[in-house]
Amino acid sequence: MIPDDLQQLFVEEATDLLRDFEEGVLELEQASDSVEALNRVFRAAHTLKGASGMLGFTDIARFTHFLETLLLRLRKRELTVSVGVVEYLLRASDLLRRLVDGAREGRAVPADDVADMEAAGRVYTRGATPPDAPGAAPAAEPALAEAGRETHYVVRFHPPDDLLLRGLDPLRLLDALESVGTLLEVEVDTSRLPALADMDPERTYFGFTCRLATARPVASIEACFDVVGGREALTIEPAAAGEPSGAGRGVPAHRGSLPSREPGAPIGGEAATFRVSAAKVDRLVNLVGEIAVTQSMVEQVVTAATPDRLIRLEGLITEMRRHCRELEERVMAVRMVPIQTVFGRFPRLIRDLAAALGKDVWLETSGDDTELDRSVIEQITDPLTHLVRNAVDHGIEPPDVRRQAGKGASGCVTLAAYQRSGSIYIEVADDGRGLDRDRILAKAWETGLIAAGASPADEDVFAVIFQPGFSTAAVVSEISGRGVGMDVVNRNIRRLGGAISVQSAPGRGTRFTVRLPLTLASLDGQALRVGPETYVLPLGSIVESLRPRRDNFQTVLGGAESLMLRGEVLPVLRLHRVFGVTPAVDDPLRSLAVIVEHDGRRLALLVDELLEQQQVVIKSLDANFHAVDGVGGATILGDGRVALILDVAGLIALGRMRQPPRPVPHGAAR
Repeated sequence: MIPDDLQQLFVEEATDLLRDFEEGVLELEQASDSVEALNRVFRAAHTLKGASGMLGFTDIARFTHFLETLLLRLRKRELTVSVGVVEYLLRASDLLRRLVDGAREGRAVPADDVADMEAAGRVYTRGATPPDAPGAAPAAEPALAEAGRETHYVVRFHPPDDLLLRGLDPLRLLDALESVGTLLEVEVDTSRLPALADMDPERTYFGFTCRLATARPVASIEACFDVVGGREALTIEPAAAGEPSGAGRGVPAHRGSLPSREPGAPIGGEAATFRVSAAKVDRLVNLVGEIAVTQSMVEQVVTAATPDRLIRLEGLITEMRRHCRELEERVMAVRMVPIQTVFGRFPRLIRDLAAALGKDVWLETSGDDTELDRSVIEQITDPLTHLVRNAVDHGIEPPDVRRQAGKGASGCVTLAAYQRSGSIYIEVADDGRGLDRDRILAKAWETGLIAAGASPADEDVFAVIFQPGFSTAAVVSEISGRGVGMDVVNRNIRRLGGAISVQSAPGRGTRFTVRLPLTLASLDGQALRVGPETYVLPLGSIVESLRPRRDNFQTVLGGAESLMLRGEVLPVLRLHRVFGVTPAVDDPLRSLAVIVEHDGRRLALLVDELLEQQQVVIKSLDANFHAVDGVGGATILGDGRVALILDVAGLIALGRMRQPPRPVPHGAAR
C-alpha cells in the first residue's frame, strides 16, 4: 500500500511535469528545431513514466511509454515537428492530465479513450527506435499498437538494501512490468531474509523472480527499473514458453494484477500543500532561534527582577516585538508564490482559442516573478481566464480585418504584473479593435443602466460592461455573448478586496487593470472608535484625516452631506449610522473626518476618534454570516475584543447611493 501523502506528492509532481511537457510542445511549435524544447518534453514524459509505473498507475506509465516512441523519432530526426505532431502532443497532454486527475480522484479514464489516442499516434510511432535502447536498429520494435511475436523472459531482481529508505516499493516494479507485458508467474526470493531478531524494518530483504511475456525489447523491461538506479541487481534472460522460472523456493505464483490500493479510492484529498524555497525556510529557522534567545534573556531578567532592570526588560520586550513582527512577515512570505503559476496556463488557452476563431494571436508576459498570496492566486485564476478569452474573442480582429486597418496580421495579448504602493497590479491588454463606446452607451440607454440621453464620461460608460446580464453581442456563441462573464469577474475581484478598471481606444485596443491586495491573511490597519465600538480601516486606503469646519461641511440638496476639500466635493458617511451604534459625538463639527480612497473615488468617514495603527490578522465572516455592505472581515484585538475590518469599496458605494436622508443633527451647517 502506498501512503496517501506519497500518492499526493506524485499528483503534484505529475502536474508540474505536464506543465513542462505542454510548455515544451508550445515552444516546439514556435521553433521546431529547438533541441532544448524537445529535450524538455522528453524529460517530462520519461520522468512521468517512471514515477507512475513505480506507484502502480499503469495507464499513465503505458501511455507515456507510447509517447516516448514518438518523441524518440523526433529526437533522431526520423520525424519532423509538423502541425499534426504538435496537435497530437497537445491532445496527449490533455489525456495525461485526465489520467492524473483520475488517479487523484480514484476514478478510471475509459480505456477506449487511451486506445483511441494510441491509435491516432500509430502513424507517428510506426518504425520508431524503441525508447531506452540507444543505438538499437529501427526494426527492433514495431509500432506499440502493432505488437509482434511474444517473447518470454525470466526477470530476477534483488533490490538494494536501502530501497525502502528511498520511499520505493518493490511491488510497484511488478506493476510497471505489467505495463509492458503479461506476468505469467511471480515468486518471492527469501534467500536474504535474516533471523527475526536481526531484522531491520527499514531494510529490504525480499527480491523476486518473475516470468514475463512481451513483444517489446529487453530495453523496455529495463526501463521499468529506472527509478531504482543501477542495473547490477537486475538480470533478464530469455526463456522458452512453458519453462519454469526456477526460482527454487518462494511462494505460489501470483497471476494477474498485484494490489496497490482500494479500487476507486481517491488519493487522500485535496491536500493544501505548496512548495517553499529553502532560503525562506532557512530565514524562518534563524529567526525562531533569535526569538528563543531573546525569550531566555527575558526569563532571566524577570526571575531576578529589580527596579534597575525594568529598563532592560522594556528593551527586550521591544526586541521580541520586532522579532514577532519579522516572524509574521516571514511566515506570510512563505505563502507567496509567483504569478507565473497563473500566467503559464494561458499560452495553450490562447493558442487553442485563436485556432478555433481563425485568428493569429501571440502572448507577451512581464513580471512573471511577481509574488502573490497563494489564496489570492487561487481565486484570481478564473477572472483572468475570462479576461484573456474576451481579449482573443472580442478584442483581436481576424487577420484580414487587421490588414485592412493597417495592422499586422498577428494580434498580441499582453499579461503584466507589478507591485506598487502595497498592492499588486495585473494588466490584461490587447492591440485589437477596442471597446465600441457608442454601442455600449446605446445598449445602456436601452436597458436603463444609464439615463436615456445622458452623456457620461468614458469611465462610466465602460463600467457598464461589469453589470449583470449586460452584453452587446449579436450572436451567442460557446465563448461569449450571454452577459454572464464580466459581472462575475468584477464580483470575484471585489470579493478579494480588489478593483478592476478598463481603458480603451478605438482601433488601438483595450487594457483591463486589476488591483489586488498582496495577501488576504493580514493587513496594516488604523483602529477607529465609533461610540463603544472599534473598527479597523486598511491603512493603505487612508488619504488623510481632519476635523470638519463650518465652512466646508454642508448638507446638499436632498439631505446628503458633503465635505468640500481643496475644491473637491466628497460625500460624507457617518459610520454610526451605517452600523447602528450610538456615537460619542453627534455634532459632525466635533467629529473626525477620515478621507479614504478606492479605485480613484474618495469618501469622508465621520468617526469619534483615531486609535493606534497595528497589523491585524484577517478573519473571514463568510462561513457564519451573510455578506454585510462595508464589512470585509474581522480581527481580534490585543485586549481580546473582536473588531470589524471595514471594506472601503463597499463604504464608498454606500456613500454614493444617496439613500433617503435622515434628520440632520443639531449644529450641522447648511
